Amino acid sequence: MFYWFLRFLALGPLIKLIFRPWAEGTENVPKEGAAILASNHLSYSDWLFMPVVIPRRVTFVAKAEYFETPGVKGWFQKTFFSGAGQVPIDRSSGSAAAGAIAAQLKLLNQGEICGIYPEGTRSHDGKLYRGRTGVARIALEAGVPVIPVAVINSDVIAPPGKVFGTLARPGVRFGKPLDFSRYEGLQDDRYILRAITDEIMYEIMRLSGQEYVDLYAQDAKKRDRDAERESARVAARAEADEVWDEIKPD
Repeated sequence: MFYWFLRFLALGPLIKLIFRPWAEGTENVPKEGAAILASNHLSYSDWLFMPVVIPRRVTFVAKAEYFETPGVKGWFQKTFFSGAGQVPIDRSSGSAAAGAIAAQLKLLNQGEICGIYPEGTRSHDGKLYRGRTGVARIALEAGVPVIPVAVINSDVIAPPGKVFGTLARPGVRFGKPLDFSRYEGLQDDRYILRAITDEIMYEIMRLSGQEYVDLYAQDAKKRDRDAERESARVAARAEADEVWDEIKPD
């Protein structure tokens, strides 16, 4: 009930009033039945813009910590995230990835729509990175279609590392549903999972217009951080050499 309050009476109308999000391909989202919305991930605000442009509830999984904080703050936090369509990851299986899959399978088996970010984390530079195969495993185990989604301009509104950037009009493109029933029963074949995931990422790339990098986003972030550190080290060494050249005795 609180989800629909936020969606239609509180948060949703406010988002529409301020940002005026546009949408394309909403007819590709089924009016009933389970489905996966597999989206690019440019900003922490993505989960606000995607659900607000379609009439159905979209559920994401979130860190259990959002639901377990004690006290009044914890109650408000839990109420907000629950009402905004997020469910905690069940870590009883021993890993966050397995817990996320279990939570999403449960929701899909109930006929709901799940939102998934195959990249696993936000893009730090606006590029689209290699997808994790969890989305393929969930699609095969649940036997549901995957709808590729591209969120546009959310990284302008809330860039990586910032709470707010520049006011812009965000957009959401929904692609045609992808049917992977031909791979039924092959959810343990890693080559099949990779092929399915790559097909999903290709469609997201086509919808978003992003440059694709065949590297996991987390690895790319580490690579770029290491490159920045090395560049800073070289610059510092060059500056020290210049100072030494100025003060060294003839």
